[in-house]
Amino acid sequence: MFEIATRSALAGWLALCLSPLAPRASQLVGGLIVPVGLSFGYTAIVLVHWSRAPGGFDSLSNVMALFDHPMIALAGWVHYLAFDLLIGAWQARTARCEGIPYFVLLPCLALTLMFGPAGLALFLAIRAARAYAGPVRHV
Repeated sequence: MFEIATRSALAGWLALCLSPLAPRASQLVGGLIVPVGLSFGYTAIVLVHWSRAPGGFDSLSNVMALFDHPMIALAGWVHYLAFDLLIGAWQARTARCEGIPYFVLLPCLALTLMFGPAGLALFLAIRAARAYAGPVRHV
């Protein structure tokens, strides 16, 4: 299940990286089909295994205990895969709508894939800088 989820997510990321070639297909695969599939997988894992897992969310030690259960650790991994991909799809869609160049988007996608919130922070910083600078004027 780990390999299926990871490979599915990577297919979604590849689709997002190819978004300039096929924007609609990119969003369909990377922004809908793969995240929804991962979400269903996550939900199934949690429904089947949650009641048998130790720990909880009220302290760091309980969170660590929760992830000692292999299937809950898998659920956590699938959670990351789904949400990071969804954020990447939003970035690709927003970049296209706001005219953010593809070469500026790619590092954001790579950072979001590897370090989720850091990639989102970079993308939001780029958007803020562009908004502060005002519209691009072509001479």
